[in-house]
Amino acid sequence: MTDPDRGFRPSSEGASAESRSGEATLRRGKARTNAPKVSGAAVVAGEGQAATSAPAGRSATNEAHEPVRKRKRRRRGHSGQAQTVDLPRAAHADRAGVSSAEAEHSHPGKSGKKRRRNRNRRSLQGRPLASGKPTAAPSASPTPAAAPAKTPPAARPQHQPAAERPRPPAAVSQWSNDLYAALDLGTNNCRLLVAQPTRPGQFRVVDAFSRIVRLGEGLAASGRLSAEAMDRAVEALRVCAAKLAGRQIRRMRLIATEACRAAENGEEFLRRVTVETGLELEIINRETEARLAVSGCSSLVGREARSVVLFDIGGGSSEIAVIRIGENRSSRLANHITHWTSLPVGVVTLSERHGGRDVTPEVFEAMTAEVGEMLARFDCPPLDGAADGAVPQDFHLIGTSGTVTTLAGVHLDLPRYDRRRVDGLWLSDAEVSAMQAKLLSWDYKGRAANPCIGPDRADLVLAGCAILEAIRRRWPSPRMRVADRGLREGLLTDMMADDGVWRRARSRRPFRDRGR
Repeated sequence: MTDPDRGFRPSSEGASAESRSGEATLRRGKARTNAPKVSGAAVVAGEGQAATSAPAGRSATNEAHEPVRKRKRRRRGHSGQAQTVDLPRAAHADRAGVSSAEAEHSHPGKSGKKRRRNRNRRSLQGRPLASGKPTAAPSASPTPAAAPAKTPPAARPQHQPAAERPRPPAAVSQWSNDLYAALDLGTNNCRLLVAQPTRPGQFRVVDAFSRIVRLGEGLAASGRLSAEAMDRAVEALRVCAAKLAGRQIRRMRLIATEACRAAENGEEFLRRVTVETGLELEIINRETEARLAVSGCSSLVGREARSVVLFDIGGGSSEIAVIRIGENRSSRLANHITHWTSLPVGVVTLSERHGGRDVTPEVFEAMTAEVGEMLARFDCPPLDGAADGAVPQDFHLIGTSGTVTTLAGVHLDLPRYDRRRVDGLWLSDAEVSAMQAKLLSWDYKGRAANPCIGPDRADLVLAGCAILEAIRRRWPSPRMRVADRGLREGLLTDMMADDGVWRRARSRRPFRDRGR
């Protein structure tokens, strides 16, 4: 007669005979000890024998189909009390590379199929659970819970789950490790940038250099580059040449702007640069300079913008580009330039004519009026939607120069200039007016003491603010975006786009498994 909860019930005669006969007990113990170990179901000698040897409270069928090594054993937990561990589950945990206590705690009562799926998860220690066949039978002493068994890499299965499957490399160009260099020798600064392409339309800066050389100092009065100014520029270019010589540059472009354009000895100076530094610089025209400024700031023009006026206040000239964007936006923002101009005035030339150290409100207004007269001769139709003097909602200004970045640094009250906080910053029309008024209220020493201005720009910043004020009066806008970028970024963007590094990155996308 059977009990559904306890399996086969042992007969009373068999139990009493077993208790009276010690010899029969000894024979059964030897037979159990010498029984061969099998991984599947054990062969049952007879129903009576299985029924007699099954302990009370446990199914005799499970006892007969399970190896002797899978008997229950006791272990002590953290509390010091004995814990009962199911050996079949403990053997499975050993194969998975974790202790029996973790297997009992993680998935009690789960099916074998569910446990096999959980092998691919991570253990409590954060390590990936190894799977595969055990290299040796589990020992009599259980593995401590804090030290899970490790499986060598060779024992891992060939078909790894999606969570552990190595991801293919990101889509990169075949030239992603190549370096590009751009150098801009302006009227006031000498700047170098070395970068490598990354994601489409972007690059990573590898090296950079910037130094104020004031190459155009005294140019407005004499029409020539002074010997002291050329010496300062050559020293800065030697540093740039050393940086370029230490790297394998795939492609570079080195340009000179307004100072060398306007000076009588500009070409002579560039020949000296080639002899003393080995660098060959080209003088670009004003239209190219305006297009490069737009290319360098293209990522700061939002998708919602339909018209933008971008200006670059330089040391000897100021470039202004009017951009109108239709429904079909080109990947190169410079293709949307409808009108542009280059004013023959910059922070160096304007401050030399009006004085940059002691600037009164009257002097500031005189500088603004001079620039305003130049802008009045710029033939540019009104912006779309600007009827009756109204400002279109999809229009804004973008300023890329030391003047606007200085205003942003003063506005943020930075203890020292931080490009990451300045580049891309939005300033309202009221905030720009407030910063200009604050700078105008400071004397020369107060401006030089500000960490975002310094003594090198203290006599130039108000001349730049006068040019900015004339632009704001010509194109009123409720907001302006600050760009700490310019010609160098435009040069790099154009060179990388011409080489097709980003186009190749999209076309050479690696194959991806559909199951992921």
